[in-house]
Amino acid sequence: MTTAELAALIRRSPNAVRVMRHRGQGPVGTRVGREVLYDRADVAAWLKAKRAADPLAHRAAYAA
Repeated sequence: MTTAELAALIRRSPNAVRVMRHRGQGPVGTRVGREVLYDRADVAAWLKAKRAADPLAHRAAYAA
């Protein structure tokens, strides 16, 4: 998955994804030439961890 594809998935700009990666807040990426690629399994695990750490998501799950 490219930076642009990840950005579209999480509804952020490609630059925001780059900043998140630089700060260590995004999923693990692998540099291939000039491009950073993200493994879909790593992205899914990162999103799952973000959801698990979100207290509002827990409250919404119990309210339903």
